[in-house]
Amino acid sequence: MKIICTRENFKKAIFNSERVVSKQTTLPILNNILFETEKGGLKLSATNLEMGVEVRIGAKIEKEGKISIPARLLSNFINTLPAKSAEENIFLETNDQGLKIKSGATRATIKGLPATEFPLIPRKTAEFLLKLPGTTLKNTISQVINCAAINETRQELTGVNLFLTEEELFFAATDSFRLAEKRLKISNENTAPEDYKKFIEKKNNIIIPANTLIELSRIISNNEEGAVNIAIEDSQIFFEVNGTNIISRLINGKYPEYKNIIPKEFKTRGVIEKEMFQGAVKMASFFSAGKANELTLKIDPQKKNNTIEARSTEVGENTSELELEVTGQLQEVIFNARYLLDGINTISTSKVAILINSSTAPVALKEINEQTGEILDDYVYIVMPIKN
Repeated sequence: MKIICTRENFKKAIFNSERVVSKQTTLPILNNILFETEKGGLKLSATNLEMGVEVRIGAKIEKEGKISIPARLLSNFINTLPAKSAEENIFLETNDQGLKIKSGATRATIKGLPATEFPLIPRKTAEFLLKLPGTTLKNTISQVINCAAINETRQELTGVNLFLTEEELFFAATDSFRLAEKRLKISNENTAPEDYKKFIEKKNNIIIPANTLIELSRIISNNEEGAVNIAIEDSQIFFEVNGTNIISRLINGKYPEYKNIIPKEFKTRGVIEKEMFQGAVKMASFFSAGKANELTLKIDPQKKNNTIEARSTEVGENTSELELEVTGQLQEVIFNARYLLDGINTISTSKVAILINSSTAPVALKEINEQTGEILDDYVYIVMPIKN
């Protein structure tokens, strides 16, 4: 293999593929990125056997070939090259020792493993079903991903549930302590209408691993203007973003009927400035006690205020009083400070709606229409109170 490509494209390709590389010591080939010439360009592939990434970049091919190279060493080398123009070229050539790399006055040879040892990454056989704006999908992922469980005791909770209908997509995640759901409206412009309709008649509910969506969001960040094409086949999902493909297994299992947890009505509704609320809860978290990080939120409709309190015998105590627009009943609820703060952080509007029924029932945070003041239903963050 002998090729020439720009440093900018090469560095971007390494960035988009290296984090998927496995840290396994039992299978050294999974620590590598596969380089291969394909269709007049260079393709980089990485996999951990659960998820794979393929990145294609333009390159001048002087000699065809393929080789797999350790990802960490390659990334460290590329990231510490002397600062030069992004348009400067990288020269790559394989030899008996591995891969020779030349950039400006810097040269290196990195030993690799035969490409034949690299595992096959599944190929997409069906057409793309969905096409979504990259920024919309990235924002959706950021609003739900924190609620996915880390503990794999219930594997289905370590993913994000995607429920597909003809006019809407519902992304949801829960770890049993909090829940987030985001609704995206879609039209024929976002789907391959006939194929999509046939697909959801057979299967309209899948679970995508959280790690897959985290990597997708990171790759979208490098392609803000690009759309994301999505295909779903049996136990696999495929994402394509401007020349970069992510292939991931889907999680087997049935997702909980989470919609039953979201209350339809609330006895108390409060609207508060997000920045003030965020700051007060963050401050209270420094004083919250115990493993549950307890803080108390009091909403008083008569005083039109919201009091946030936290105390600890080791640290001290803190109280903040904030003005808010409120209707309904007096409420006092104990929360895990981190869970409440995570929810506030996901709100994208300047004001937050707090919706409460009682000290033991699920509490909802929602966004506010900036012009009308209306409470929006496209996104909801549910947090379970701590029972006193």
